[in-house]
This record gives sequence, C-alpha cells and structure tokens, in this order.
Amino acid sequence: MVLYKTYPSLDLHGMDKEFACFKVKEFLEDSSKLGYSYVIIVHGIGQGILKESVQKYLKKDKHVLEYKLDFMNPGCTIVHLKENIDKKTKK
Repeated sequence: MVLYKTYPSLDLHGMDKEFACFKVKEFLEDSSKLGYSYVIIVHGIGQGILKESVQKYLKKDKHVLEYKLDFMNPGCTIVHLKENIDKKTKK
C-alpha cells in the first residue's frame, strides 16, 4: 500500500481561484515531466470555491488521467497523471 504522504503535493490555501488554477497548471506540467503518477492538490474545504475551480480545471487538463476527492480528507484531491508523452517518444 502506498501512502499519500509520499506523493508530491500543492497547497492552495489563501489563493484566489484564478491564481490557484494557474499554480495547478504549472504543478501538473512539472509533475508530468518528472514522471510522477499521482499528485495531491490541497484546496481545503471552506465554501468549496477552490475545490470546484480546481476540479473544473482538472477535467480539461491534458496531463490528467483521472482525479478523485480523498475520502479520508475532503480538503484534498488525488490526481492520477497520464504517462509522460515525451518520455514515451524517447524510448
């Protein structure tokens, strides 16, 4: 069993939704280039504004295979990334 603590994470607390989506985009691009399969995005619970914005963004990002809310911590979303396309072509 792999613990979520071992996955790279991005904490969005204190950000507005536009800046948070920008940071998520950068984080997913970097994580994909580094070959990570899973990452954690910490958006908090609050009124759900960041969670909604982040998940709306994740639906259309080309690096994302799937994502789900962490059932143990609803303030986090677990993202499964696609295999890096550049990595495939270099083989």
